[in-house]
This record gives sequence, structure tokens and C-alpha cells, in this order.
Amino acid sequence: MVEEGKYVAIQYTGKFDDGQVFDSSTQEQPFEFKAGSGMVIPGLDNGIMGMKVEEEKDLVIPPEEAYGEYDEKLIYTFPIEEVRQQFEPQVGMTIGVQLDNGAQVPALIKEVSDSEIFLDMNHPLAGKTLHFNIKVVEVNDEPKFAAADGCSGCSGEGDGCSC
Repeated sequence: MVEEGKYVAIQYTGKFDDGQVFDSSTQEQPFEFKAGSGMVIPGLDNGIMGMKVEEEKDLVIPPEEAYGEYDEKLIYTFPIEEVRQQFEPQVGMTIGVQLDNGAQVPALIKEVSDSEIFLDMNHPLAGKTLHFNIKVVEVNDEPKFAAADGCSGCSGEGDGCSC
């Protein structure tokens, strides 16, 4: 049974309200994380607690238990000439932005004007209700599945790992 501190391996499919799939592990090795450790979004972490191996469950996770509400304050503007010294910005591009603490986060170019660009620093899934179909594959005391992409779990902070 899944309980805090155990390593749980799941197969999952994540969808939006309209049924569009945004992520899935069903064609890959199971996604493994340490239950209760904050490695995944809270709604998923809480939703798997108490599940047994081979049990399936549908979870509906509101934004506040996923990637948060969409925040207009996370849209920033930069002078276009400053950006053009490095590359030619295009609407829809995702670029890495270095924060003051040295961390890099992805940002979406939302708009390009004659004088500035508008960067959206919200997580791409912010403000969305997420629907997950989860199947618990294994529950272990130690990790069993090495992630092929080098990720040990998803922090939900734009780390490039899926969850």
C-alpha cells in the first residue's frame, strides 16, 4: 500500500478538461517517486496515498493542488534590442531565463512589439484543472526504476521532468 516515504511506481495519463492528453507514461517504464516527499504536485501526491498495487484511480486535481492559478504578475517585459543582441525573438518560443538565485526557468514569449518582448513565466499548466488516470504498478522501500531522462521526479518548477 502507498504510504509516506515509500517509492511508488505508477502508469498514468494526464488530460485537460476537454479530454486532450498532455502527458502519459503508459508507453514507457513506470514513473517512480517517493510518496509524500513533494517530488510531484500535491494533488497527485495526496491522491495516491492508500492505493494498493494494481489499483487504478481517476483523480481530478484543481490548479491550487497542481501548478497554481495563472498569475498575470508573472508576465515581464524586456527591451527588444537587449534580446535581439542574443537572438531574434518569436511569439511562442520558450527560452531559459536566469533568476537572481542562479536558477534557470523556462519562459514563453507571448508578444513581440517594436520596442519590447513580453515573457510569461507561469508554468505551462498553471490555472488548469488536471485529470489523471493512475495505476499503481509497484510500491517499494527503495527506488527501483532509474529514469531514462535522468530525472528522479518532478518538482513542478519547470525542471524539464514529466509528472
